[in-house]
Amino acid sequence: MGALGYLAASTPPRLASAGSAVAIPILAVQQLGSIGIGGALVAVSLGPSILAAPLVGAVLDRTRRPGYLIGMAGLLTAAAFFVAGFLDRVPLPLEFSSLAVAGAVAPFYMGGLSSFVADAIRDQRRSFAYDALSYNLSAVAGPALVAAMAALLPAQAAMFVLSAAALLGAVCVVAIGLPAHGAREHSVWSTTLAGLRHIFGHRPLAVVTVSSSLTQLGQGGLAVAAVALSIDRIGSPADAALLVTAFAAGSLLGAVVETARPTRARPHVVMGVGFLATGVFTIAAVANLGMVWTVVAIGLSGAFTASTSAAMLLLRNALSPAHLRAQIFTVGAGLRASASAAGAALAGSATGLGGAVAVAAIGVVWIVSAALMAAYPSEAPVTQEIH
Repeated sequence: MGALGYLAASTPPRLASAGSAVAIPILAVQQLGSIGIGGALVAVSLGPSILAAPLVGAVLDRTRRPGYLIGMAGLLTAAAFFVAGFLDRVPLPLEFSSLAVAGAVAPFYMGGLSSFVADAIRDQRRSFAYDALSYNLSAVAGPALVAAMAALLPAQAAMFVLSAAALLGAVCVVAIGLPAHGAREHSVWSTTLAGLRHIFGHRPLAVVTVSSSLTQLGQGGLAVAAVALSIDRIGSPADAALLVTAFAAGSLLGAVVETARPTRARPHVVMGVGFLATGVFTIAAVANLGMVWTVVAIGLSGAFTASTSAAMLLLRNALSPAHLRAQIFTVGAGLRASASAAGAALAGSATGLGGAVAVAAIGVVWIVSAALMAAYPSEAPVTQEIH
């Protein structure tokens, strides 16, 4: 088990999840003529994640064979996406039910799998840089794959490819083998409660959790705000995709650099400085100095997200007792996913104020996240040594 094995296990299901958020609405329009149903299906494929996360984490902390459970989650996701490909033939209640199952098991391969990366790669800083790379690759490649296929083939084909990706991840995660966390002396319920108490009662971890979740409120609203800004500037949403792509490209480039040369500064400092830089460059993009300036500024704002994600994951690991680690990772990932969804909704309601205001507000959110990191105790006690 090593870096390549971990990437092979973690990237395909995350890619499938990211791609489905684009493919499902397109499929709904093509097969049912309804974007509304597509949005509802995406929501139900994401919504159960935050509810299931604490239980998923507790189970992963207790099981002797976590790889098999994560593999089963990938298998269920693959089945749900395969069924979704037949949207015009399968009854809608069954479609909603199968995608809800996919949403409920998503924490297994999102935050849950992240809790094992330090076991897969010996250097902890590099291990979480690889995990950040996995997330960034998935976030870029999933939608890009769907967009490329949609130009040539029906969206149904994209759903089948995403199903195959989830299946590939399931096979790989079983093949690499994952060590047990070994928390079997208490019940699942008591373990779940202990994990939630630690997340919100342990000040350093609470600061990391709240600050990093708040950033997703801003990041989740970027696509919507970019559409509004594009309409303000050129009268159409045509440039919105370019802005979102610039942010994703900056994030991916930052992830590659972070993986090749992990930042050695104190993780909480990396988070604070990185959040601040992202916020400043996002606000700078509002200046009406031409599209090149806006694209470059948005790209630079994304370039800091990989190092901050790696630092966040490193701290989450260091501040988590071994028997609660998976639960803390899954709940943290669930909170970030929920914040991202809320950010999109808030950005949509704020677009009436203008695209520039919406984008600037996103930058302010990142700066507030940086300010929150000032509450992190400089000598915070940790339960795992940071290498």
